Amino acid sequence: MTKSPDAQQHRGSCNPTLSEAPVRSGARPRGGPRAARATLRPVEPLLLITNSEAGSNDEENLDQALAVLRAATDVEVAATSNQGELDGVLHRRGGRHVVVAGGDGSLHAVIAALHRRNELADTVVGLVPLGTGNDFARGAGIPLDPEDSARLIVEGTVQPVDLIVDCLGEVVVNNVHVGVGAQASHNAKNLKKVLGRAGYVLGALKAAVKPPFVRLRIEVDDHVVADFAHPILMVAIGNGSRVGGGAEITPEADPKDGKLDVMVAYATSPWDKLGYAVRFRRGTHHERDDVLYLRASQVSVSGQNFYCSADGELYGPERNRTWHIEPGAFSMPLP
Repeated sequence: MTKSPDAQQHRGSCNPTLSEAPVRSGARPRGGPRAARATLRPVEPLLLITNSEAGSNDEENLDQALAVLRAATDVEVAATSNQGELDGVLHRRGGRHVVVAGGDGSLHAVIAALHRRNELADTVVGLVPLGTGNDFARGAGIPLDPEDSARLIVEGTVQPVDLIVDCLGEVVVNNVHVGVGAQASHNAKNLKKVLGRAGYVLGALKAAVKPPFVRLRIEVDDHVVADFAHPILMVAIGNGSRVGGGAEITPEADPKDGKLDVMVAYATSPWDKLGYAVRFRRGTHHERDDVLYLRASQVSVSGQNFYCSADGELYGPERNRTWHIEPGAFSMPLP
């Protein structure tokens, strides 16, 4: 799958007055009926996309998933290592449904590629979680066991899934956050390679020693909910509920409800930070008095330079960015 550098700055800029992205040809309109679609028929052939750099443990898990899938249908396995290879595989898929065998980064890469090709709306995307964090799978209830997730693909009900799209047309499948969470992602980048999920924890602890407070203006559905008067610890915009290997950053987020979950944390004093950290671990931080939690269709963030962590990839520095939700942008077999 395509790999992103530690921090990359997107070309172009977001004009806050032009925050609505144009509707793509073939895209489903916002809102409207959200009924579950038909069950994916086992006889339909599948294109399974995996990371060519996967380890031996992932290969074992993949073999277990393939045994289930191939008992139901024909499956072609395509291993990719960069964006060019991924585009080539998708170009010859011939309308087959897609299975992603990998983690959050792999899922993001495939969804983003289908979105760029204007093919996402008509594609069913299954997921066999093989990554380190598997945050989208955890939040959506997709089994982490490879055989169970494969059974879900052939037996589960195909349902519409929302997608976050920013003002440059780039997508977020799971969650994007600014502030201490993005700093933790930056710190965890190298640690994750050596320590796996423990790298997330150490990265978060390192960020907690000197949290990167930012002063931002935040607009939610055109209403100003934060200005530059108070420093902000973290802003999270969720389609899914979890980040960092299972932490519930936007605990009530549902990728099928047609809304963004927005969490703004103002806990900047030492005592408040401690209380926030304790509640964050329990997944109840959004109930604190110094945390704002909303549901919305669009969020704009602007102000001093800030970095964003979107689906585990860090980018920036940014001065303004707008995200909106596209309800039912693609389909997945879900519990």
